[in-house]
Amino acid sequence: MQTQQARAVIPAFALAVAVVAPIADPPSSAADLVLCALPVGGFAAWTYLSGVSLPVLWLAVVPPAVAAQRSGQLEPLLFEVALLNFVVGRSAPSLATAAALGAPALLAPGASVVIQDPSEISAGIWTIGIALPWVLGRTAARQDELTNQLAATRHELAAQAVDAERRRIARDVHDFVGHGLAAVMLQVTSARHVLHRDPAAAEEALRSAEEVGRRSMGELRRTVALLRSEEEGGIAPPVPRAEEIGSLVQQARDGGLAVELRARGELSRVTPGVGVALYRIAQEALANAAHHAPAATTVLGVEVGAGWASLVADTTGPTVGGSSEPDRQRYGVLGMRERAAALGGELTAGPTPEGWRISCRLPLER
Repeated sequence: MQTQQARAVIPAFALAVAVVAPIADPPSSAADLVLCALPVGGFAAWTYLSGVSLPVLWLAVVPPAVAAQRSGQLEPLLFEVALLNFVVGRSAPSLATAAALGAPALLAPGASVVIQDPSEISAGIWTIGIALPWVLGRTAARQDELTNQLAATRHELAAQAVDAERRRIARDVHDFVGHGLAAVMLQVTSARHVLHRDPAAAEEALRSAEEVGRRSMGELRRTVALLRSEEEGGIAPPVPRAEEIGSLVQQARDGGLAVELRARGELSRVTPGVGVALYRIAQEALANAAHHAPAATTVLGVEVGAGWASLVADTTGPTVGGSSEPDRQRYGVLGMRERAAALGGELTAGPTPEGWRISCRLPLER
């Protein structure tokens, strides 16, 4: 959209034409000076009064400019029509409106030839001189439209980037803090149940809870460091790799979960981005198994093939808590799917006749 400052220049141009026209080609009567003033008043009203439309402006400019040509003087007043066509091309809300107002203005030179006797103006040159400003106006309007679209696209992309960052932070907080707290709560609950009848078992559970808490604190520090900007951080801390899934399985075993790891292929071939995703998906799968199926057996299979890597977590045995919370948001499953989708892979999760199954397949190179 053109600014109010830019619109304010239009009446100044119209006034300049109205002053130059009588000087360059003096009129034969004082009434012609009124015809010179009418376009200036129309442009001023259109600029400063909100209720003046382009059709009204057209009527205030074209008929007086043509009528002033009847005596063969004031030929420069046709510049007002050229200025009108620029305004129409620049400010019309649509191409159809611009064409509906701009095309009749092109007839002004021909009408001037008809009412003059003898004809003293070159209709062809004036027609080109009136058409060219319309084209320039439409070009400027299109440029404004593209600029506004670009600004809107930038705003939308910025909003999408913020949403993506929020989802990433939510996944990381869920993975690092949520899993650690869930494991600590399981150990504390176990310790509370056996505190009076088996103090040694309670102490062991509390020791395990302490170890899990320390690991979670380390993960949380690493997450905070990764979320900070490169300018604020020094050397970036290492991110989890696919080869560390074995350690993750061992930690789950130490926490009392019956889990078996079956790995095929060279995990060292997995790229860092895919390795982080596999590690976090495996972490979420084991955490879900510990929370919803602590008495079940989980088989975690990791396979690296030609151009892809897959992970399958099969939990076989009784599950708890799933049916009692049908409306609870499954942020863990949602986070796993987002991680897989971000790398161009896919993930499925759902119940099986024996328990629960999580399966994902990721390309090694996107």
